[in-house]
Amino acid sequence: MIKTDKSKKLVEMASRIIPGGVSSPVRAFKSVTGCPRIIEKGEGGYLHDIDGNKYIDFCCSWGPLILGHNDPDITKAVKDQIDKGMTFGTSTEIEYKLAEFIVGHVEPVEKIRFVSSGTEAVMSAIRTARGFTERDLIVKFDGCYHGHSDHLLVKAGSGLATFGQPSSAGVPADITKNTIVLPLDDDEALEKLFSEKGDQIAAVIIEGIPANNGLLIQRHDYMRLLRALTEKYGTLLILDEVITGFRLGMGGAAAYYGLHPDLITYGKIIGGGMPVGAFGGRADVMDVLSPDGPVYQAGTLSGNPVAMSAGLATLTKLSNGKIYSELEENNRKFVSKLTQNLDKMMVNIVGIASLYWVVFQKDIPRSASAISPNGIAHYNRMHERILNKGVYLPPSGYEVCFISNAHTEEMFEKTIEVLTSVIKEEAHEWV
Repeated sequence: MIKTDKSKKLVEMASRIIPGGVSSPVRAFKSVTGCPRIIEKGEGGYLHDIDGNKYIDFCCSWGPLILGHNDPDITKAVKDQIDKGMTFGTSTEIEYKLAEFIVGHVEPVEKIRFVSSGTEAVMSAIRTARGFTERDLIVKFDGCYHGHSDHLLVKAGSGLATFGQPSSAGVPADITKNTIVLPLDDDEALEKLFSEKGDQIAAVIIEGIPANNGLLIQRHDYMRLLRALTEKYGTLLILDEVITGFRLGMGGAAAYYGLHPDLITYGKIIGGGMPVGAFGGRADVMDVLSPDGPVYQAGTLSGNPVAMSAGLATLTKLSNGKIYSELEENNRKFVSKLTQNLDKMMVNIVGIASLYWVVFQKDIPRSASAISPNGIAHYNRMHERILNKGVYLPPSGYEVCFISNAHTEEMFEKTIEVLTSVIKEEAHEWV
């Protein structure tokens, strides 16, 4: 029996001094059963908790660790910078080098600005879009998450298109009155909205590949329609690549779909595991930012040299394409073998690049409304047994899994064995 005594004790103590005992809600394991594991260290493709347990890690810090834990090149870059200083509140050469790298490898990004988180990147991109277009309305999609800034923390109501209703206490309705929420994968809803309000919409924001509420891979035709409509009505298209940026390859989802968005937001991988965010795009749009333009944006730790060093080391290591090819092939084989093992069962393993998602339903969904609540319940119930067998998956059935180049064939084989075993144990309860 796996031991969790130390984790349980620490969680209990933390709950007395930190709301819910966590600094981010999903870590509390409220969607699944069992005790959150308090992690002591990461090594390659493994996590180690304070009770001495070892897990194959498919969270990878929710995406940033495409090279695994404690990659020696990233660690060296961080240590070298720390020796020089951790923060200065000034511009640094390493900040310019990372900016130059991203601009040089992502065609739609002509200028870029660094911030400290993905939420901040999206918030700033929205403000920039409004300042550039001199319009107020923003469109997002049900099932896409863009951080927790007030005006995007909304959910869809009834109908094809609806003004957003706050999905969190503490967000006044007036804050979200200019946010419209559309269903994903619905051409009719998209065309109807633009025919009615197109000349009032400052920007449409969509995840590169929606991956915060399932892995909802969109049709190329749908994404091309979105780009065509935004161009027709002078609306900016913001591609939120906080997850997909430099995970789907150097060009991210923009290259995957063959899109040229007006703005792109980044996070996760561009910081190599350090807190970071960025937004960039067309030079004329970015030029509305202060100090050159009227849109104010600032941050004490923006362009932090430690994060910039970790990010540049990560992207440099990825730049020759070899790691991406290996990741994609490893994920393809993993998804294929697991799918074969679960043949004729009500489960799909959705995979793209180095992401995968285990979904318990017959059809593969492309929208939030198409995700089966029963399927999510099956995953959540199985999570603790999978964890106790040494595989760390996200503690929610809506979250996706990430692989890194530190995951070995042995790790994939063990994970296939564990998932196959646990899923088949649950098969008799499926509906």
